[in-house]
Amino acid sequence: MTWPKRIAMSADAHEAFPLAILAKAPIPGQVKTRLMPALGAEGACRLHERLLRHAVATALAATSPQCITLWTALDHAHPMFRELADRHGLRLRAQPEGDLGERMHQALQAMDAPGVLIGNDCPALTPALLRRCQAALTHADAVFLPAEDGGYALVGVRRADRRLFTVIDWGTDRVMAQTRDRADELGWQLACPARVWDVDRPEDLDRLADHSDLITVPGGRYR
Repeated sequence: MTWPKRIAMSADAHEAFPLAILAKAPIPGQVKTRLMPALGAEGACRLHERLLRHAVATALAATSPQCITLWTALDHAHPMFRELADRHGLRLRAQPEGDLGERMHQALQAMDAPGVLIGNDCPALTPALLRRCQAALTHADAVFLPAEDGGYALVGVRRADRRLFTVIDWGTDRVMAQTRDRADELGWQLACPARVWDVDRPEDLDRLADHSDLITVPGGRYR
């Protein structure tokens, strides 16, 4: 894959910070299932792999590879994970059992300093935006990038607290609103530097195709 020109493959000029990526192995029929009606199982899997590689490239341009952890799922020994780890010096850790909130909490708790966590559904993330989110943790207890669908594409915390991720209807348009409620209950100050879009549903593919500088949809807009 050819990386977009705007993503440099080095973050040496910037202060490093912990960054976690929740990463599913690219297995047809088990990733991007909501896109399968438009792309088929194989096409959805190829797009998932491209999105994951794009997320890793963006992370590498924002912080040191030694600070990046891929939290793996589905097949922890998948060749793609080993390739990324060997090529870039990334750390691999298996996602723990539990719902999305518990897995995010464990990834944030494992950091040795305040850091951020992303998935690979948001190709609009940039190295500058990742660094901006990290910088927000100097004055906020938590940082989020709310997504247009009601969820969020990034979370960072100054200190991990499981209560931030409790009583959340994961996968719905209420996720960000409910998370704000949890933060209010904790007395936390939130920073939300930007609102972003992600790629979850067939209707998102048109927008992704219109941003071909970010990533290419397998087979064009639709299969």
